Amino acid sequence: MRQRGMSSLALVLLILILGSLMLTGLNQQLDAFTAIVGSESQQIRRQAIVQSALEWGRVQSWQIQPDVQCKQDKQWKVCLRLFDVGRALLVAGSGDLLLWRGGVVQDGKVLFSPHGWSDFCPVKEGRLCQLP
Repeated sequence: MRQRGMSSLALVLLILILGSLMLTGLNQQLDAFTAIVGSESQQIRRQAIVQSALEWGRVQSWQIQPDVQCKQDKQWKVCLRLFDVGRALLVAGSGDLLLWRGGVVQDGKVLFSPHGWSDFCPVKEGRLCQLP
């Protein structure tokens, strides 16, 4: 009789230990997934901020001079670069995230491409794609 009680107790302890190990593992997975989701959420917010800044910059009234003009807020910066060949490049950024939108100068106004923003710089010289 006593042996049966000990084996039952050992089985219950084994189940508790296995359950505890499984819960610990699941908690570690949950922590890892929470960090991933938090990082992705922050990146999505930054992307939305830069897209909004680029759209805001698109509807601004920009001058034809100087060749580089910038406007900024606490979270973002938008700059317009004008090139000799009548081309324009609008650059918006927050931190290390940048988006671009091409344009042209016509009749003393900057007209931006109707095709929307680009996540790669359309200019060959990389330094011209950066925010000043």
